[in-house]
Parts: sequence; structure tokens; C-alpha cells
Amino acid sequence: MSEHETSPRTAGATALTLVVVACAAGLADVLRRRRERKREQEHVEEPLARPHTPHGTPTIPRQRRDGPAAESVRLTDAERDAFAGLVRRFGEYG
Repeated sequence: MSEHETSPRTAGATALTLVVVACAAGLADVLRRRRERKREQEHVEEPLARPHTPHGTPTIPRQRRDGPAAESVRLTDAERDAFAGLVRRFGEYG
């Protein structure tokens, strides 16, 4: 070992190399599993399959509107003018 290569430096490089190898192995495993899952889905047709994007990733189904109806309040002309004035004032300082 030369005088410029110290033990901590060598240990750090070794640890970094091991982390990179572990990340690469994990990524390869994820990609392999995704490929296998995609092959299985092509062979099995599900009657209620989740919708997919063009890239093949599943999407979240739309939520139903079971809650209360949207509320609205009728404003008088004076209230509408006052609100418009507030919007203009905030627009000047925004």
C-alpha cells in the first residue's frame, strides 16, 4: 500500500463499491419481477382488471361522488361589488 492510500480511504471505497453493487442487484431484481408480472398479466385475462396507462402502470380508479352536493351562496349586488374590490386590492399587492 502506498503512502497516499490510507486504510479509511480504502475502506470507504470498498463500502461505496458494495453499496453500488447492492443497488444494481436490487434494481435488476425489481425489473425482472416487473417483467414476470407483465407476462403473467398477458396470459390471464381478469374480468375487472384495473385501468392502465399507455406505459403499462396501473392507475388509481376514479372516486365516486357520494358526498353532499356542492353548496352555493347567492350574493347581493353590494356583496359582489365588495368582493370584486377585495380581489382587485389583493391583485395589486400580489
